[in-house]
Amino acid sequence: MRPRSKFWLEVGGELVLSDWRAELLEAVAEAGSVASAAARLHVSYRVAWGKIKQMEKRLGVRLVVSQRGGRGGGLTELTPEARDLVGSYRKFKAGLPEQVDERFREAFGPQESR
Repeated sequence: MRPRSKFWLEVGGELVLSDWRAELLEAVAEAGSVASAAARLHVSYRVAWGKIKQMEKRLGVRLVVSQRGGRGGGLTELTPEARDLVGSYRKFKAGLPEQVDERFREAFGPQESR
């Protein structure tokens, strides 16, 4: 046996941040566009943009700001609130799998790997 766990954040019972959504925001920050971030994560632009808008609505803050392109194209950046949110989420998640494994060993004892 082996434990499995997933963690996410909710507001009012509605999902606002998960591993995938944090990855999406990080990809936007790295790529400078929602379209490029969506391509990296193998989802459509519509799905990526919809998830960002859904998070913004549920949190009540803007997470991305976009500038229309000129010669070099547009640019989309994370807001300071989005950077703080992702950083706090990563801090929250750090070490949780190891803690779950430890609690499992305490409850069930060591398990042989199969």
